[in-house]
Amino acid sequence: MKLFLQAGSILGLLGVALGAFGAHALRAMLDASGRAATFETAVKYQFYHALALVLVGLLMHTFGSNPTIVKLLGWAGYSFLGGVLIFSGSLYVLCFTGITWLGAITPIGGVLMIAGWALLFWAFL
Repeated sequence: MKLFLQAGSILGLLGVALGAFGAHALRAMLDASGRAATFETAVKYQFYHALALVLVGLLMHTFGSNPTIVKLLGWAGYSFLGGVLIFSGSLYVLCFTGITWLGAITPIGGVLMIAGWALLFWAFL
């Protein structure tokens, strides 16, 4: 529970900071490389899932007496965290380095994010 609250808080903080940094300090570089939209997508999905991680942490606290729900919430949280690291992380590396083969692993992060939402649904089914 604490891990997801901390991870969500840090990812939210970094999402705002990276978004502002990209909009101001990196705008010319991102526009010149044609990767501004890619960077914005990375920040947006990072921030959405930062909020999802905080939600998972709070739900784990709320439903702490139900081990089945807590277990599924834990899987959802790890899926969200892994999804952000792979999805947004690969897009950030692509934007900053131009290494295009990383685009091949980006969908793995997206699948993890989808799995996280499915697990969150399953926890309350």
